[in-house]
Amino acid sequence: MSDDAQVGGLAQTRRPTMEDVALRAGVSRALVSIVFRDQPGAGEQTRARVRAAAAEIGYRPDTRAQLLSRKQTRLIGVSFGVGHEFHADLVTELYAAAQHSGYELVLSGVTSHRKEQRAAQDLLAFRCDAVILLGPSARLAELAAIGRQTPTVVVARAVRAEGIDVVRTDDVTGAELATRHLLELGHRRILHVDGGRAPGAAERRRGYLAAMRAAGLERLTKIIAGGLTEAEGSQAAASLIDRRMRSARMSDGDSATAAVVFNDQSAVGFLATVRAAGINVPQQISVVGYDDSRLARASWARLTTIGQDSAAIAEAAVERATARIAGEPAGKPVLIKPTLIERATTAPPTGRPSPLR
Repeated sequence: MSDDAQVGGLAQTRRPTMEDVALRAGVSRALVSIVFRDQPGAGEQTRARVRAAAAEIGYRPDTRAQLLSRKQTRLIGVSFGVGHEFHADLVTELYAAAQHSGYELVLSGVTSHRKEQRAAQDLLAFRCDAVILLGPSARLAELAAIGRQTPTVVVARAVRAEGIDVVRTDDVTGAELATRHLLELGHRRILHVDGGRAPGAAERRRGYLAAMRAAGLERLTKIIAGGLTEAEGSQAAASLIDRRMRSARMSDGDSATAAVVFNDQSAVGFLATVRAAGINVPQQISVVGYDDSRLARASWARLTTIGQDSAAIAEAAVERATARIAGEPAGKPVLIKPTLIERATTAPPTGRPSPLR
């Protein structure tokens, strides 16, 4: 059997190696390695022959192995919540920002069965030059431990931990914007569907309370349990409807006419439930979400929301990561300005009561 036939059959049985390229090109394996590492020691004609041979047999260099053999891997690790709409937007922008800076991303997902600590440890095992953690809920001590091992940037959570950089939206201002928008439309009975212990929840809660207090409506504030997901937003709406239906003493004037919901995912769950109950949005209740995720922009939702500038957040996170890689110390938190984005779920109150307390 000829050498060509032997090499040609490799694609059907195993992945081609440097040795196969060397055989095809008629050079040593060491010379093939020099070519693919762009090191001196091979002429242009030889380089061309080696690359042509590699293309013919379908050889692709193991980029990860090459990176791991260097002092710096040129990799930035990112942990993110699988199923989290805003995290998906951030990852998209992080790819663009990292590529612009000459880095590649390694992603590690967090699910109900794969915890944050595992996601972070897997990134460290890849010897990433830095890690970016999207909305982590880990304890400060755990974050600090990661920060002692590699440059670490936390995104979308206000934390103070040694060696940790923070990039986030100004969530207090964002919730104030949402609440003031409803106040300016004429709403007074505005409730807040809370995010519980999720990153950013405490700041958004403060923003809502501050806006209501500034309007002289502190006695009308109402915070109810919600969460990150559509299911939790739906449960919040269902509990309100049920409470209203079971109360014989409540007058129409006690009904909420607007809601500021922790995030877009929770808001669309809230919307779906109130609409299913025959409550018109925004005629009977206005709803504001938070994130300006793809859900909010969907034609069936057209959700008024607070926009987080995912591109600016990603650029700042990668900038801080690369600065730390270069030896700079952790800096002050980077706050990104939020914006109000008006769509179809908010309007002035019409006087038609909703069955929501």
